[in-house]
Amino acid sequence: MSGHSKWATIKRKKAKTDNQRGKLFTKLAKEIIVAAKQGGADPDGNMRLKAAIQRAKEANIPNDNIQRAVQKGAGSAGGDNYEEIIYEGYGPSGVAVMIEILTDNRNRTAGEVRHLFSRNGGNLGESGCVSWMFDKKGLIVVEKKDTLQEDDLLMAALDAGAEDMKTEEDSYEIYTAPQDLDSVKESLLGQGIALADAEVTMMPQTTVSLTGKEAEQMIRLMDALEDHDDVQDVYANFDIDD
Repeated sequence: MSGHSKWATIKRKKAKTDNQRGKLFTKLAKEIIVAAKQGGADPDGNMRLKAAIQRAKEANIPNDNIQRAVQKGAGSAGGDNYEEIIYEGYGPSGVAVMIEILTDNRNRTAGEVRHLFSRNGGNLGESGCVSWMFDKKGLIVVEKKDTLQEDDLLMAALDAGAEDMKTEEDSYEIYTAPQDLDSVKESLLGQGIALADAEVTMMPQTTVSLTGKEAEQMIRLMDALEDHDDVQDVYANFDIDD
């Protein structure tokens, strides 16, 4: 598996415990609050908020909770003051890791993230040390089905404005420019094509192959980072045999 789309696929397939679900709700609520605070409470005019609300609905967050988060972000008083930070570092064997953070205490979060790296064979790096190894892309995942032909999906995706499509073992990965993600997504949905995932992500330009102990350390590091309350997303350029 590789450190971008495959990791997201594994996370989707994991059974969610109550604790994991609670953490997901907290992270999505943070994203809604920040999106509403920066771009307003109308999702039709705020693409970031629209995407955050869609992710929350897919996670079965109640509409009342979503609306409270929107109102909290749009309100002038009482809202949490979250800071957006990108942390960069290295995992085992020099794997590049990028982490998107939303925190109300930069110093606390930095110390905790640094500790997670050091415990799992990595180290936190300087700003810009690995970001040049990634490209921002829109990613749409479509699960393979007997009724869906690869050539038909490819033509539908390209006609909708996608840049490329790759075939994985149990899914198709469609890549777009970040600004084209929504239009390609809506086009595919309009044709009755079910989507397993659609998000803007950071795609590595090259990957680092890991085996044995280093592979195990990398998985533990990814799990630990994902589990941190202030971490919104983690991207890495590792490749591990399935």
